[in-house]
Amino acid sequence: MKILKINSSSAFLLLAFLLLMIGTAWVLPKPIERDHSNPEIKSASGHYLYVATPGIRNYLGYGGHGLLVFDIDNNHKFVKRIDTKGFKKDGSPSNVKGIAVSVQLNSVYISTLEGLQRIDLNSEKLIWEIPFDGGCDRMSISPDGLKMYLPSLEKDFWNVVNCETGSIITKIKVHSRAHNTIYGSSGNYAYMADIGSPWLYVSDTKTHTINKKIGPFSAGIRPFTINSDETLAFVNINELLGFEVGDLKTGKKLASIKVLGWDKGPVRRHGNPSHGIGLTPDEKEIWLSDGHNMRMHIFSAKSPYQQLTTISLSDMPGWVTFSMDGKFAYPSSGEVINTKTREILRLLKDENYNTVSSEKMVEIFMKNGKATKAGDQFGLGRLHKAEK
Repeated sequence: MKILKINSSSAFLLLAFLLLMIGTAWVLPKPIERDHSNPEIKSASGHYLYVATPGIRNYLGYGGHGLLVFDIDNNHKFVKRIDTKGFKKDGSPSNVKGIAVSVQLNSVYISTLEGLQRIDLNSEKLIWEIPFDGGCDRMSISPDGLKMYLPSLEKDFWNVVNCETGSIITKIKVHSRAHNTIYGSSGNYAYMADIGSPWLYVSDTKTHTINKKIGPFSAGIRPFTINSDETLAFVNINELLGFEVGDLKTGKKLASIKVLGWDKGPVRRHGNPSHGIGLTPDEKEIWLSDGHNMRMHIFSAKSPYQQLTTISLSDMPGWVTFSMDGKFAYPSSGEVINTKTREILRLLKDENYNTVSSEKMVEIFMKNGKATKAGDQFGLGRLHKAEK
């Protein structure tokens, strides 16, 4: 067996090389990883999806109770669960009905069947919880973050609420079953859908009085969405597997679109074939929930509203919204979908790796404990809003 001989010069060079490698390894930066072990810094800065649960009725099997935070830029990984209130008289968690953000007040709001919570986004502590006579449903906040249109729980009125104090500014009587609400991006109008009426009601937000009705549509209005320049509304209506289109300027109904190739059937929730509709932020597509077939149908958002494709989901969808940049779609069944490729990227999972499903979620950008911008629980058009 031959023995390799190393002279003193070679040994010196080898030792120098090894020392250089060790020193280089010591100074090379390590890959950046988000440290979620310290609860004080978990959401101080970043890009997050806040999901309020129980966001499908009061079913705790879809994510438990709380405000769950997911890191959008880190493959939507679970970050933490923020404790929330919203309990019934028997101590059990109540149905979450809506979620909204005031960037200006650095607060997230959660409505339940009985009341409204305001949570500080920096401390993540409850600022106040207020019960409302007549209950609460899905609200919307003004662009300046100071006023909220808060529907009663299927009564005949909306409350206009001061976002800082929770006090009622005024009440607006509409029809019979207040439900969904969108505050227009201009801040000049709020759009109110009453399940018991075929009309979409429009309130002048300076006077908080109804000054226009859109329709009539073919039946009572369920979820709806609007484009960014507030000229078009896309609405779900009772009994239709599809959607209808209204002109927000003329007040006329423009079209009624049915899903082709799929039949209506029994649904487990909402009592409606299509409950959930979103307009992609670039305003090119309509995404439509199909409860019976557990699918998301996709249409062109331009007349004649061609049906484009369909995506199979893991559970019944009752809602859909999008990330502000339009890259991701979030159906309430828990999937994260690439809107371009239609690929399901992952299911939202909580700290115990259970699937999280909710109809109440919102995107928030945080910097040093302060919200810098936020999305919306509704899938709203953002084309012209981005240009302002």
